[in-house]
Amino acid sequence: MTAATMRRHSLINNSGLLIAACSKKEVKQMADILLEMKNITKTFSGVKALSNVNLKVKRGEIHALCGENGAGKSTLMKVLSGVYGYGTYEGDILFEGDVCRFKDLKQSEEKRIVIIHQELALIPELSIAENIFLGNEQKQRGIIDWAETATKAQELLKKVKLAESPQTLIKHIGVGKQQLVEIAKALAKNVKLLILDEPTASLNESDSENLLKLLAELKEQGVTSIIISHKLNEIKAIADSVTILRDGKTIETLDLHTEDVSEDRIIRGMVGRDLTNRYPEGQSEIGDIVFSIENWNVFHPVQRDRQIIHDVNLHVKKGEIVGIAGLMGAGRTELAMSLFGRSYGTNITGTIKKDGKAISIPSVRAAIDHGLAYATEDRKSYGLVLMNDIKENITLANLPAVSKNQIIDQMKETQVAESFMKKLQIKAHSILQETGKLSGGNQQKVVLSKWILSDPDVLILDEPTRGIDVGAKYEIYTLIRELAAKGKAILLISSELPELLGMADRVYTMNKGRITGELEKKDLSQELLMRRMTMEMEDHHESIS
Repeated sequence: MTAATMRRHSLINNSGLLIAACSKKEVKQMADILLEMKNITKTFSGVKALSNVNLKVKRGEIHALCGENGAGKSTLMKVLSGVYGYGTYEGDILFEGDVCRFKDLKQSEEKRIVIIHQELALIPELSIAENIFLGNEQKQRGIIDWAETATKAQELLKKVKLAESPQTLIKHIGVGKQQLVEIAKALAKNVKLLILDEPTASLNESDSENLLKLLAELKEQGVTSIIISHKLNEIKAIADSVTILRDGKTIETLDLHTEDVSEDRIIRGMVGRDLTNRYPEGQSEIGDIVFSIENWNVFHPVQRDRQIIHDVNLHVKKGEIVGIAGLMGAGRTELAMSLFGRSYGTNITGTIKKDGKAISIPSVRAAIDHGLAYATEDRKSYGLVLMNDIKENITLANLPAVSKNQIIDQMKETQVAESFMKKLQIKAHSILQETGKLSGGNQQKVVLSKWILSDPDVLILDEPTRGIDVGAKYEIYTLIRELAAKGKAILLISSELPELLGMADRVYTMNKGRITGELEKKDLSQELLMRRMTMEMEDHHESIS
């Protein structure tokens, strides 16, 4: 066994992930090819999303698929799983040596190929058991056997280590547990090849760790996986091989057991150049306080006796990037939405000040009029009108800027949209492309374009780089730096601690709806941030006294 292989057996990365050691059987070189995709070409509206892409996946391995947003990763997996059926693409798919021509998802699942999309395909109002066997019902003489359904669901939940009743409704469990339900659903179909598209994008560090441990255990049981992820530390920790796509083409496949492959090496393949610094350098000139809140309290919109935000005080200065760190459920998004026109919560109390003067923001329109902008973490539901084109989404928050006498000036709107498309390098065939058909990174650039056009004084960015590749992240970081240099006050909510360390001038930590710490840039470290993020208020008071 080589030293490199022994190092990978520990599977400890710089985020603290620990994956179980692999068995001897798993580290041996396996020549058995489970899946081969040959010269796959897929075109949308005359634009090639995939061009002669080739992929080989060995039986029993975890194979990572990397590339920038728009590189073709999800499209390739949709071709494989039958979402894009035979006849809509060119090339061949061989699974276990057989040529496959899947017309739809059902045919690929009959071959025991199961895909879990980034947007989970679960029905919130149904139970865990009902979701696991949806379309795969346990029947006796054409009638659903509910006792059998519950028994088998419980067995599957045990396999994925989810301690929930099969009768629990999906809407009552978090995203991390919903991911486990999706995997249980795949196991119910005796999955041979499991495809996961950005499985940890919406998960906190603990849930991500548990999910990756489960993938390692499924590998022990003979399940082959393909994982699409932008989190290179996770790929280094869990994957056996990585195939890199760029601009719809296969760049290379790297064996992570035999080659000394660094994250920088993978990035170079993804973006076609060295990215020596993940975060743009620079320091804005920080001025006076622009925006502050005092004693801010928010209650749950449905459970009106449940307090979500407790006596929060914070401020952000002109030209300053202020981070807000916290684990999932800390209340960061609820805080941001409550500030932005009371988009979340009830019985909201406290004071908002702009340039030292108390202001009232009872609606989103009022928030925009007072110079606030909020780029939501959920761009698909709240940030964009997916059926509309790029042009219409960019100008949506500031129609007066492209109007005359309350009538939209089509030529001016086109010029503005094309300017943002060029400046932010939005990859699309034109500003008339439907926004829902863009990659995640390009959708995020449209969201940012929309709010930049509104010319805010205070910009709240909620997970602005979630699910986005390193190249697109750098472009967004550069844009954030430019906005700060122009004197904008920026609140940056992020679950990625390296992002906060690389971008923030100051960071507030939150836990259970309370501010638990305030740290200057010179004092920032991942360890200290994590301690403050998990700190109870009693501990916080003790540390101060």
